[in-house]
Amino acid sequence: MSERRLMTRRPTIVVDPILVLFTILAAVIGVVMVYTATRGQLLLAGASPTHYLTRQALFVMLGIVVMGVLGFFDYRKLEAIGMAIYGLSLFILLAVMVPHLGSHTLGSARWFTLGPIQIQPSEFAVLGMVIAIATYCARRPDGLSWVDLVKLLALGGVPIGLVMIQPDLGTGIIMSVVLFVMLAVAGLPTRVLVLLMVVVVAVVAFVLATGLLHHYQILRITSFLKQDTKHPTGTLAGAVYNLQQAKEAIAIGGFHGTGLNHGPLTSLGYVPEQQTDFIFTAVGEQLGFIGGAGVLAVLGVVAWRVLRAGQLARDEFGRLVCVGVFTFIAFSTFQNAGMTMGIMPITGIPLPFISYGGTAVVAFFAGVGLALSVYARRAG
Repeated sequence: MSERRLMTRRPTIVVDPILVLFTILAAVIGVVMVYTATRGQLLLAGASPTHYLTRQALFVMLGIVVMGVLGFFDYRKLEAIGMAIYGLSLFILLAVMVPHLGSHTLGSARWFTLGPIQIQPSEFAVLGMVIAIATYCARRPDGLSWVDLVKLLALGGVPIGLVMIQPDLGTGIIMSVVLFVMLAVAGLPTRVLVLLMVVVVAVVAFVLATGLLHHYQILRITSFLKQDTKHPTGTLAGAVYNLQQAKEAIAIGGFHGTGLNHGPLTSLGYVPEQQTDFIFTAVGEQLGFIGGAGVLAVLGVVAWRVLRAGQLARDEFGRLVCVGVFTFIAFSTFQNAGMTMGIMPITGIPLPFISYGGTAVVAFFAGVGLALSVYARRAG
């Protein structure tokens, strides 16, 4: 009788404490930096200095709940409904562009507005694509054929295209990178990957040459190449100015930083979108090189533990899901920090767990939750 109970007992759920701890640590740092990046402007405007602090803290608490739920949920069950999740992602991406249903601002249709809350479905579409690609590849244990490659490119290309139409260039770039890395890990031959890279470069050149992107998007992408222009004019001047202010804020921080709430550029709002896209400028100015390196190290540990979960995964589906989440976090970190320092194009990509924004915070927590689920079931 005791043996039967032992055999039917559920396997022990093992939590990765390092991943949980560093994820929450990154989010707490984000709450603090959002507060210091917005406090000065809110005081000048006569508003509550804790407005963004309160909202970001609520987003983080919601994200922790989502992470916990997904961590205890058996990720293997997602494979059975992977394509349904993908279809739901496409439906939401289409719905957000419907007049009077999605919010349209300055030519963009990216959000659903629910009272004071805005939901950006493209962030969750990244995870939807990851699950769909992992599902398809896991069902091809004998390898991927050319037909499979075409189908996978279509699976990834449809949501990427819908996100680009919104337009959300930053998320579209992230999804493209995630797709490429997942295909590489899934076993595509090197020659095919090189061919894909050539095709991507050709497509990017075609898009830039034919004006399919908005003019301001092209300027944001290319401004880091023109940041040394002595007399930029028009919209280019604005793009270059934003980048120069971001770099100057980081330079002011030096090695030790100016201290929390003591950054002259971020406290007075000279840096554009400093609580969202350019949050790393507040980190660099107020915490200096030490603080900036520390924040990147914390995010690096999070990415490493997600990748480690993939290495220990018991099946191909779990491995590819972790690879997709790892790329989502790692590339977002590299791109966001890089654009504030002038070494990467300026795109609207948030710094994981640090930038202000409810949808992005919850999406990153959800990704970590999937990795925790894979790690917890790695042994049996």
